[in-house]
Amino acid sequence: MAQDIRIKTAADPLHESRQARLKLASEGELPQGVLRDEIDASWRRSLGHGLNCLEGEQVEQRHDLQLLLDSNRLLIDAATPELEYLVSQQGKGGLIILGDAQANVLAIEGQTEFLKSFGLRDLRPGSCWSESLRGTNAIGTAVVEGRPTLINCGEHYLDRLSPFSCTSVPLRDPQGRVVGVIDLTREGVMAQPQDNLATLMLAAGNIESRMFGLCYPDHLVLAFHSRPQYLGSAWHGLLAVSLDGEVLAANERACDLLQIRREALVGRRSSDLIGERSPQFITRLLQGGVSSVQTAKGEFFFRALQVPRHTSLGGTAPAARAPASQKTLLLDELAGRDSRFARALRMARQGLANELPVLLLGETGTGKEVVARALHQSSPRADKPFVAVNCAAIPEGLIESELFGYREGAFTGSRRGGMVGRLMQAHGGTLFLDEIGDMPLSLQARLLRVLQERKVAPLGAGEEQDIDVAVICATHRDLKRLVQEKHFREDLYYRINGVSLRLPALRERDDLGGMISGVLHKFGASNVSLDKDLTDLLSGYDWPGNIRQLEMVLRSALAMREAGEKVLGLDHLTDSLLDELTASCRQPGSIRENELELIRSALDRHQGNVSAAADALGISRATLYRKLKQLRG
Repeated sequence: MAQDIRIKTAADPLHESRQARLKLASEGELPQGVLRDEIDASWRRSLGHGLNCLEGEQVEQRHDLQLLLDSNRLLIDAATPELEYLVSQQGKGGLIILGDAQANVLAIEGQTEFLKSFGLRDLRPGSCWSESLRGTNAIGTAVVEGRPTLINCGEHYLDRLSPFSCTSVPLRDPQGRVVGVIDLTREGVMAQPQDNLATLMLAAGNIESRMFGLCYPDHLVLAFHSRPQYLGSAWHGLLAVSLDGEVLAANERACDLLQIRREALVGRRSSDLIGERSPQFITRLLQGGVSSVQTAKGEFFFRALQVPRHTSLGGTAPAARAPASQKTLLLDELAGRDSRFARALRMARQGLANELPVLLLGETGTGKEVVARALHQSSPRADKPFVAVNCAAIPEGLIESELFGYREGAFTGSRRGGMVGRLMQAHGGTLFLDEIGDMPLSLQARLLRVLQERKVAPLGAGEEQDIDVAVICATHRDLKRLVQEKHFREDLYYRINGVSLRLPALRERDDLGGMISGVLHKFGASNVSLDKDLTDLLSGYDWPGNIRQLEMVLRSALAMREAGEKVLGLDHLTDSLLDELTASCRQPGSIRENELELIRSALDRHQGNVSAAADALGISRATLYRKLKQLRG
C-alpha cells in the first residue's frame, strides 16, 4: 500500500503539493526536500508574510488603474508590440500578463474569459500580485528574484492557484533596474517550459531594446555580440552612447560580453572598449550595416539600432525609423544609373511587401547581403530583426542546430539551457539565407516544411512554434542546373523563387564612377577623389571580385594617404595591388574579337540563356543570333 501511495504521489504533483500545504497549515513547518530550492525559498518567504496557504478568499487590493498606467507609460509603449505577438503565438491556451516593478498588473491578454470560471476574479489590471499578498507566483517571485522564474503546476503557495503553471521574465531599464515583468500563465503542467521561457526571453529582449531608444531618444543605441547572427536577438549587448563617445547605459548582457561591471562600464569612453577613436567608429556605424571591431576581449560585431536625428559627424543622420520615401530612396541608390536594375529592385521590394520570397542571383561579391538588408529596411518589417545565415559558412553538422535551435540535452555537447535557432530569432522580421545553393540536400526538406507551414520545432522539442518571417535567399550558383542534377530540391526552388533578381557584376555596370563615390562615402571619405591615371586603371579592370574587391582596393588606397591628402593616385597602391590591377587589365584587340568575346561572356554569365544575354548586351534576341552566325562564319 505504501509503495502505491509513493507512486501516486510522485506522479501527481498536485497531490504532493497539497500534502505539503496541509502539513504547513497544521504544523507550521514546511517539509524538507519536497520542493525545488527556489520554490522552497519562496514558500518560506510567503509563510513569513503571514499568508495562509489554504485560504480560499481572494485578496482585493487594487490601485487607481489610470494612475498606474500613466506612471508606467514608457514600459507599456515598449511592451505593446511584443504583447500582441505573444498573444498570437501563445494566447490561445492561456494568458499573457504585463506587470510593473511592484508586481502590479498592467495588462492581461489571451484567454481572459476563463478567469472567473477558475476563480481568478482578482487577476485583473490594477491588482497587485506581489509575494507578500499572493505568495509564490511567477510575477511576484520574478520581481523578488530578479531572474526568469517558472512556477509549475502545484508549486504556487496558495492552494487555489495549484491548477496553473506560469513563466515570467523580469524587464530591466537601461540602468539594469527591474521595471516590470512579462508572464505566460496556463492551466495544467507546462509541457515545454524551456520553449516558453525562450519565447518570453526573446520578447523581453525586444522590449528592453525599445526602452533603450525611448529612454535615450537623442543618443546612439548600439547592439553588439561576438557572433553577428545574434544581433537583433535577446542575447545581444546594448549600449547607449553619446556622440562624443561616452557610454551612458548598458544592459546586463553587454556587461557579460565585455566582462565589466555596469558601474565600471557606464561613464567610460567607447574608445577604451573598442580600441578605436570614437568619431571614426561612430561615423562607420552611421552609414548602416554591421561593423566588426577587434578588442582586447576578442572580435565584436556592432550595429546601430537607433541613430539620433542630428549629429556633429557630418550633418544630419537618418532617423532610426526613416519614412518609407527615405527607405525607398536608399534602395534605389543601389542601382545607380542602371534603370533595368532599379526596376528589378522596385519589383523585389513590392514582392517582399506582399509576402513573396525574393531570390537574389549574382556572382560572389556583387553585394547580395547589402541588397537584402536594403530590401528589409524598405519593408514594413524594418523595425524587426534582420537575421542573415550563410549556408556555406556553417559546417554541415551544425547548420541544422543553428537554423532550428535546440533544447538543453538535445545532443552531446549542447549548450546549457539550449539555443534559440536563427529562424526563431528572425520572427516578425526578415530571414536572409545566403548561399542557399550550398545547403545540404538532407536539410532542404525540413526548410521547405518550415516555409510551407510556418512552424518550427527546435531539436529535441516536440512542440512546434509558429513563425512569421519574410524570406530572402541568395546564391552565386545555377539553381536550375542543381535541380536538374538532383542536388537541389525542385519544390524548394519554386518555394523560394517568388521574385527573382539578378545582381549585375561590376564589369557589367556603366556607373563605376558612382560606385567609387559610394564606397568612399561609406568609408567616411566623401571629400576624397581619384586622379585620372587611377580612374583609367580601375575603369579598365575586370573586377572578378566585384564590389567586395573594389571596396578592398579603395580601403587600401585610403590607408596609404598622408595627412591632408584628398586625391588618390597610383602611388597610393601597393606594388602587389598595382601589379594585379595592371596584369588583369583588359587588353584591346580587333573589334571582331572584342565583339565575340562580349557575346561569349554574356552567354556564359547567363548559362546559355540567349534572351538574358541579349538583354544584358542591350540588343534583341534576333540580333544576337544574327551576330553569332556572322562571327562564327
